Amino acid sequence: MNTEGKLGIALVGLGNYSENELAPALQETQHCYLAGLVTGSPDKADKWKKKYNIPDKNIYDYKTFDTIKDNPDIDIVYVVLPNAMHAEYVIRAAKAGKHVICEKPMAITVEECDQMIAACAAAGKMLSIGYRLHFEPHNLGMMRIGKEKPFGSIVKMTAENGMGDTKGWRLDKVLAGGGPLMDLGIYCVQGCRYTTGMEPVAVTAKEAAKTNPEKFTTVEEGLSWVMEFPDNIKAACTTSYSKEMNKLRAEAQNGWAELSPAYEYRGIKGETSKGKMDFPQVNQQAKQMDDFADAIKNKRPTPVPGEMGRQDVKILQAIYKAMESGQRVEII
Repeated sequence: MNTEGKLGIALVGLGNYSENELAPALQETQHCYLAGLVTGSPDKADKWKKKYNIPDKNIYDYKTFDTIKDNPDIDIVYVVLPNAMHAEYVIRAAKAGKHVICEKPMAITVEECDQMIAACAAAGKMLSIGYRLHFEPHNLGMMRIGKEKPFGSIVKMTAENGMGDTKGWRLDKVLAGGGPLMDLGIYCVQGCRYTTGMEPVAVTAKEAAKTNPEKFTTVEEGLSWVMEFPDNIKAACTTSYSKEMNKLRAEAQNGWAELSPAYEYRGIKGETSKGKMDFPQVNQQAKQMDDFADAIKNKRPTPVPGEMGRQDVKILQAIYKAMESGQRVEII
């Protein structure tokens, strides 16, 4: 592979998303390439090293991670770990003098987000959150619905994202920070924010009944919430770990637009009151990582910065507060 002029990315955490989405996407990118690995599993390191021809000097474990600062092959560190570990590794990557991409949700708390943003700023390095849908044509089409108002002003939003099952660390509140809201519901929050171009001012929420209390001991199985936006726009949202859902819908004064599925890695489809959305399918992860590498090279801001991730975490925390209290919670 010709890596000349490309920025090197090291993936931290070689789970399913790194293995099946990010690493393959890095074979298609124009501005960056897979340069290094950080894993606690020697077996994974060996397998990846052979598959992607990664030199031993670019392979780290969690104990040797900080020595990445001495490696000029690695420009960007991509943190793909359980949510509770994001803050630590973003801060360590920044201190090692690397630009950082962090998977969503950015962190468990707003305080952690502030620490991550401050660490990158102090190091003079860029921080981006893995919001791939900001580079996906159908979701970009939804952003234009709110911005250009082809159907007039938006009056109502609906967003649903759920899957039939989950396992592992996502069921552990300590590691995940919560249940499907953190993992899937964040897409609904994001979708309503980027479609309206506005920020929610208040939220009400209700936890779904647990059909499997033994499995969902520390996190919610599902929940629904309503976000109130300026201009009396309301967004009705639902998320679940026991029900398949995938929709983003905007209703405006003179028409509507809907994506279904809206948030998948591939196969996104859209329709409006004027007919089908005719956009190409793209490799979202390749577009996302290329844009960040290009932003670094050209010293321009990333469209998906840490501040955007912080705002989502703030909203997620307000939704949990509303769910637990049964009260309407204002988002200040």
